[in-house]
Amino acid sequence: MSKAKIKNHAVIMLFLLPALSIFAYFILYPVGRTVFLSFREWKGVYGAPMKFVGLNNFRQVLGSDGFWLSMRNSLFFMIGGFVILMPISFALALLVTSKLKGTTVMKTCYFMPIMLSTTAVALMWVYMLNPSYGVINQVLRAVGLGGLAKEWLATPTVNVWCVVLVNEWMYAGYNMLLFAAGLVAIPSELYEAAEIDGCSGWKKVWYLSIPLSKESFKIFAITCVTGCLKVFDLIWAMTKGGPMHSSETPATLLYNEAFGYKFFGRSSAIGVILLIIGVSCSLVLNKAFQGKEE
Repeated sequence: MSKAKIKNHAVIMLFLLPALSIFAYFILYPVGRTVFLSFREWKGVYGAPMKFVGLNNFRQVLGSDGFWLSMRNSLFFMIGGFVILMPISFALALLVTSKLKGTTVMKTCYFMPIMLSTTAVALMWVYMLNPSYGVINQVLRAVGLGGLAKEWLATPTVNVWCVVLVNEWMYAGYNMLLFAAGLVAIPSELYEAAEIDGCSGWKKVWYLSIPLSKESFKIFAITCVTGCLKVFDLIWAMTKGGPMHSSETPATLLYNEAFGYKFFGRSSAIGVILLIIGVSCSLVLNKAFQGKEE
């Protein structure tokens, strides 16, 4: 290698060094530390001995009914994301990228929920879902459907789906922009050619908009799966994983194991399992969409 190339590589590495240092300190080191703790038993006290337990933490986590219940709840979030959030977000994207009047106001209104803090959104819906004075039950009683009124956040499974629907309401605007960015990148000449060939209305959406937005769908799929695996803030603010751990997610379970029961080794094992699942799902989804593109 010539001296000029060595010098160029040295300059490149010099410019990359700050970013690589930050990445290593805030990403690689915590991940490595988590993997290290997952094979040990530790109470989280500085200076306390760390006892090596091998795969015992993983066996306890994978053999726990609470972990699989939390994974089931994450699956509910994924189902809600693909069945509810994705169609709604794509429909909103079609709406705001159309030639209708008032699309700027629509964008603002639809994007407003994601601009609010998660805590504010959670508290708002907690009050709305209150069994005594919440607006949801009040409306049901007013229209003669009082039999459907219930304690929404205290009923197992129902409480998870309530949080799932709140999650879709909150993130619909964000994903709308994701799909809208893909739609506006489609050349208008393709739509004009399709109209000349007699393709109009929903046929253009089905045969042009959806296939040519596959990159947006890939990004949505990956972020949806990984996001649902680590969902924490909304479920914690609305139910704290209760009652009786019925709305627990892997992230809240990890938090409780570490800071509630001081089982830092076990909580690290949960983190490692989530990391493996998340990376595996991302690779599979990326490969699946690449196959479709080919």
